[in-house]
Amino acid sequence: MEPKVDFRDRNKAEGETKDIEKIENEKKKKLGGIKTLPFILATEVCDRFATVGFHANMITYLTKQLNMPLVKASNTITNLDGTASLTPLIGALIADSFAGRFWTIAVGSLIYELGLITITTTALIKSLHPPPCPTLVNCQEASTFQVGILYLSLLLISLGLGGIRPCVVTFAADQLEMDKSSIASRTWNFFNWYYFSMGIARLAALSIVVYVQDNVGWGWGLGIPTIALALSFVAFVSGSPLYRKMQAGGSPIVRLSQVIVSAVRKRKAQVPEDSSLLYQNEQLDAVISVHGKLLHTNQFNKRLEEAKEEDTQVAKEDIKNGEVQLAAIS
Repeated sequence: MEPKVDFRDRNKAEGETKDIEKIENEKKKKLGGIKTLPFILATEVCDRFATVGFHANMITYLTKQLNMPLVKASNTITNLDGTASLTPLIGALIADSFAGRFWTIAVGSLIYELGLITITTTALIKSLHPPPCPTLVNCQEASTFQVGILYLSLLLISLGLGGIRPCVVTFAADQLEMDKSSIASRTWNFFNWYYFSMGIARLAALSIVVYVQDNVGWGWGLGIPTIALALSFVAFVSGSPLYRKMQAGGSPIVRLSQVIVSAVRKRKAQVPEDSSLLYQNEQLDAVISVHGKLLHTNQFNKRLEEAKEEDTQVAKEDIKNGEVQLAAIS
């Protein structure tokens, strides 16, 4: 005798599954939005205040506090700027590959804070800087150990900036609906507020911090940016329950390589009239697109020739087996 199937239990289970999925989707919709922007703007204002306040008068600190020759001090600042310009490339790659923007910003802020604490310590502890030399004649330069501590702090600052700079604006954009209808209905523009806040932070840093450094002392002059960055980290983490956190979509270098390989292999393929025949991987799109799917465009019709799918069934089997040899072009 064949066992009886209770369809009522099956329908009940399916209904419960749908209810759970509906609740999860509603929770996702509640994340992000304008309510997260105060946390992000506060984070970036404090961070920019700390960065400008620390950097604006650094040449004076190196020449008058560490008694460095002007040429050596200038080279040190140039090396700092060059390294800080390179590390965002690494930070962006890490964020996109596996860490995600939220954790990249958080860890970068902690590393940056550690660097500022280290350089502030060199100003407060006498053994970490040479004796004062008001006459600037025959001054004792910083020892190898003292210069090493300085370089360590500058390296930490550069690494920290590499995690913050490439991710903050894009992380803020992740919180907003960026489709045309949503943008057109807004009476405000996030980037207007963003750059206005950056201007206020820069003005405050150049006015307040530089004055403190020249007239009060370098302990407070470097301590104020350190405190500001700590407040930046607190503000950013405080908004964590509200953020919409995009999953890392894998290394962009791998995806770019897939596109190039696919383009070469299918350089003689003809563009289908029906765009639905083009290769599309919704599973991959979900983690690299805010709306969960890359939209088709006719802007690059010539490039779409390489995206024609030769064998739909083979492509689906490759996806199931984790052997994706094509990259989505939309």
